[in-house]
Amino acid sequence: MLYLVPTPLGNLKDITLRALEVLQQVDVILCEDTRTSSKLLQHYNIHKPLSPYHQHNEHKIFSHIADQLESGKPMALITDAGTPGISDPAFLLVRECVKRNIKVECLPGATAFVPALVNSGLPINRFIFEGFLPLKKGRHTLFTQLATEERTMVLYESPVRLLKTLEDLIEYFGAERQCCISRELTKMFEENFRGTLQEAHTHFSSKTIKGEIVMVVQGKEKYVNPSVE
Repeated sequence: MLYLVPTPLGNLKDITLRALEVLQQVDVILCEDTRTSSKLLQHYNIHKPLSPYHQHNEHKIFSHIADQLESGKPMALITDAGTPGISDPAFLLVRECVKRNIKVECLPGATAFVPALVNSGLPINRFIFEGFLPLKKGRHTLFTQLATEERTMVLYESPVRLLKTLEDLIEYFGAERQCCISRELTKMFEENFRGTLQEAHTHFSSKTIKGEIVMVVQGKEKYVNPSVE
């Protein structure tokens, strides 16, 4: 059995009782950064072996981990924050487990884009999740496609690239497109800035930007011909 266990975004209280129960029961916990995960586990007095599983080694070890699961060893996969597989490692291992008929169970829990989307004030009946944008190759093509997207868009960004991405969004979408920029979600200095792309750029240009960021951007408004009923 492989358990995918969401972990808190920042506030350590944002973990389910079931997640804690699973982490207590498994033989091994796969994690991105043992130092980060150790803090969470120590807080809840969980003492289990930790094994690194991250974007730099997953291609090399996912098959070996699947071998261990196949032999009957229950494992949990966690990330530094949020749900495994959402812009974090998990896909390769899950696919291998499915291929081998190894049971996979994903627990519900913390995911950064959900609170950012819900509190944005933008339409959420239909939305798309793009995660982290390409840095160079394919960036122009993607922005060109998204410029005509009518659904609300959810993007992840790092603090060092936020201003550059806002500039690109202004270029392709227009300065008046509405957005909500959320950072430091669930933490003491959580911020949710709502306004136009231009207003967001002005706001974040005047301060030091910290924390992982979720960008929620309004879709292109559909043109309705008033002559057509």
